[in-house]
Amino acid sequence: MKKIFKTIGLILCCSGILLSCSQGDTHKYVLVIHGGAGTIEKQFMTPEKEKAYTEALTEALQNGYNLLKEGKSSMDAVQAAVNVMENSPLFNAGKGAVFTHDGKNELDASIMDGQTLKAGAVAGVTNIKNPINAARAVMERSEHVMMVGKGAEQFAAANGCDTVPPSYFFTQERWDQLQRTISEEEKGRAAYIDIDPRDSKIYGISRKDQKFGTVGAVALDNKGNLAAGTSTGGMTNKRYGRVGDSPIIGAGTYCNNATAGISCTGWGEYYIREVAANRMSALIELKKLPVTDAAKQVIAEIGKMGGDGGIIGLDKSGKVAMEFNTSGMYRGTVDENGKISVYIYK
Repeated sequence: MKKIFKTIGLILCCSGILLSCSQGDTHKYVLVIHGGAGTIEKQFMTPEKEKAYTEALTEALQNGYNLLKEGKSSMDAVQAAVNVMENSPLFNAGKGAVFTHDGKNELDASIMDGQTLKAGAVAGVTNIKNPINAARAVMERSEHVMMVGKGAEQFAAANGCDTVPPSYFFTQERWDQLQRTISEEEKGRAAYIDIDPRDSKIYGISRKDQKFGTVGAVALDNKGNLAAGTSTGGMTNKRYGRVGDSPIIGAGTYCNNATAGISCTGWGEYYIREVAANRMSALIELKKLPVTDAAKQVIAEIGKMGGDGGIIGLDKSGKVAMEFNTSGMYRGTVDENGKISVYIYK
């Protein structure tokens, strides 16, 4: 009988060990990406569109991972991953950028090096094919952190960034999205009293189009250095030279080897007010929170203010966070062994 109880006890003990191991993620991740958070629900997603998003996210992760495997820097991996999403019409960045009220595409991006805390950003550019490349050029080839508009375009072109005619960024889906939003304005749904500001002339997002497609990436290279980057086309129907959080270091992007690399997506005004990316870094540094808990707290705080969106983070040990308070966020990871995982819904 004693032997039976001893055997049962050993089985339970082993089961407990197995259970505790399965509850903790032991993977070391080297790259995490997002393609925007918002109203992304499976019931409204066609199988073809879901497949297209999955393939694009997978390609971005694979391109970044290939460089990391070759021993390239986390900066290179972030840039490569973001380039894939900037070149896809599926995301609100680069080729798939949304339109301003005047029917233009104004692009923003930023990038940051976790080892040196150097950073670069561009805002309001209209002819730079890959804004993340321009942001890196600002970081590496100037004494500045941010450049905007025509000056940023001139600098980027002079430093080898590919330029394109503004028509390159036209996509029918984004154009139709703008027309729907303007139509709703004309019907009086943009009154400034007792409405959600996302329906207003300033913020210009109709409820039908309540989806943010900003893209971002965070990478960890084999030297233990982190990098983070974010790229966006902003908000549909935006006016007055509006700029969101994506090109603002500390709001949409932040990276420090001592804490984590962070990239945000969502309603930019709230991320600026929260100084969201730096807030997450500070929680890791000062409160010693794990990267996942810090991300959850930041998203919760943004939610309490009335904002929505998501945030990704990766720390120096390879722990990853992907938090959001919307119905979905295009996101994915690749671990040190090259295993790719892609997710869309909650």
